[in-house]
Amino acid sequence: MRLRRLALLPILLAALALPAVPAAAAPKTMVAAANPLAVEAGLEMLRRGGSSVDAAVAVQMVLGVVEPQASGVGGGGFLMHYDAASGSMAAWDGRETAPAGATPTMFLAADGKPLPFREAVNSGLSVGVPGALPMLALAHREYGRLPWRDLFAPAIKLARDGFPAPPRLAMTLERFPDLRQEPAFRDVYFRPDGGPLRLGDRVTNPALADTLQAISERGPAVLSEGRLAEEMVARVRGHVRPGTLSTADLAAYKPVKREPLCGPYRVWIVCSMPPPSSGGLAILQALALLEPFELWRDKPNDLRAVHLIAEASRLAFADRNRYVGDPAFVQVPVAGLLSPAYLDQRRKLISTDRSMGEVGPGVPPGYVERGTSHMSIVDAQGNAVSFTTTIEGPFGAGMAVGGVVLNNELTDFSLRPESDGRPVANRVEPGKRPRSSMSPTFVLDRDRRLVAAVGSAGGARIIGDTLQALIGMLDWNLSPADALALPRVLNLNGPTELEQGTPLAGLADALRALGHQVQVRRHEGGLAALRRDGDGWQGAADPRRDGTAMGD
Repeated sequence: MRLRRLALLPILLAALALPAVPAAAAPKTMVAAANPLAVEAGLEMLRRGGSSVDAAVAVQMVLGVVEPQASGVGGGGFLMHYDAASGSMAAWDGRETAPAGATPTMFLAADGKPLPFREAVNSGLSVGVPGALPMLALAHREYGRLPWRDLFAPAIKLARDGFPAPPRLAMTLERFPDLRQEPAFRDVYFRPDGGPLRLGDRVTNPALADTLQAISERGPAVLSEGRLAEEMVARVRGHVRPGTLSTADLAAYKPVKREPLCGPYRVWIVCSMPPPSSGGLAILQALALLEPFELWRDKPNDLRAVHLIAEASRLAFADRNRYVGDPAFVQVPVAGLLSPAYLDQRRKLISTDRSMGEVGPGVPPGYVERGTSHMSIVDAQGNAVSFTTTIEGPFGAGMAVGGVVLNNELTDFSLRPESDGRPVANRVEPGKRPRSSMSPTFVLDRDRRLVAAVGSAGGARIIGDTLQALIGMLDWNLSPADALALPRVLNLNGPTELEQGTPLAGLADALRALGHQVQVRRHEGGLAALRRDGDGWQGAADPRRDGTAMGD
């Protein structure tokens, strides 16, 4: 088998060559994100000679204004950075942490059962210590070229002067009318008659403009000390279901610079976030499980490919759910989960003509018992950012202070601290970072030259969306736009999900005949991707959302 694959390698490389276009035809810089106003803010920084990190800060600040239901400075994120000169990468962990007063049983009701999920979300219990802003400040200190204060100007102007309500914001307000019960939301996002703002209505947020102005002048300390920090703590502790957040928690937060998690896939190197992200590990596992099946021989949406993607995802999710948590608190057997011998053993469970059904986790070697948004950016020097940012649910915990939406990231912990008498890896503990599915990802060639950057919004479905976008670009040689538009197949180690209203929905009966339980459901997506095109770049944002990609 190995000799045959080596003999095929020149043919594969030729078949998978990037589109041959004149260098002038492709932009040299590119920003792909979830809103055109945010993309324009990022491009403005690149046009002024800024770095990809400068652009990422500007994009994030604008997203917090125009897409407040998904991200903002009250949340967290993971940022991958690629340095074109050296081929090196850095992984920045700005994931929220549990306050010092958090306990493993904090989400249990008096009867010992977990609180209903919406009650857990809409509470002070769910608010974690925000990490996006200190992470961005640290990354900017290392990789930024423009002054910090200049990066906030587009967002401050939009918050103060206003902007037309985009489709996704208007849809979210329509779906969650109870948001009007929060005065800070009612004053900004609802009309005088109590109805939600509609598509195109003018949105202004002067309180957020003031907060962003203060951050541009004083940095992340605005959220960790002083009046705003005290108001955040008071709001969380004064909730009908209070949390334990303190000013000491806010002041103690530290982002972490981690080693990216990388693995081979055919002729490429795929790199993503390590734990506490589960996404990078699950994606690398799924790609390794799929590689011998040579998906490049299939066409997109072929039954065989859909079945195999679902089965590999099922296995990756079984391990993800069992083993992955904050590596400062639990032993995550990363090397064992990615070892060829272990993956060969797990791959034997995959049949091309029958689904394995729900599956348990394996036992990897070395194991010992014990609302989201994404942007992909490349600057004129070829340095790149893949950054997934989140406040978790739509409008987070349903609270805002100083225009800042407070996250509900602590509900990303397991609400149950134990399973079958064993501590759950993702249980709540003081200072711990909840497991995440965020998967900002780079693809490099064997010379460590950047080939693609991709990531997604979408909760646990981030993993499957990012995996399928990678398969689309790498196996089927699709452009970012075509790869992101592919109908979605997902499996979280349960039913195989097919995106309704697409050709994949027509495969439901054929998959059931292979033993799959099938759900045909609406899919919200949230991908943003870049791919090298000669000496320039192609880019795209998920057509299911408001985003776009633009470059110069």
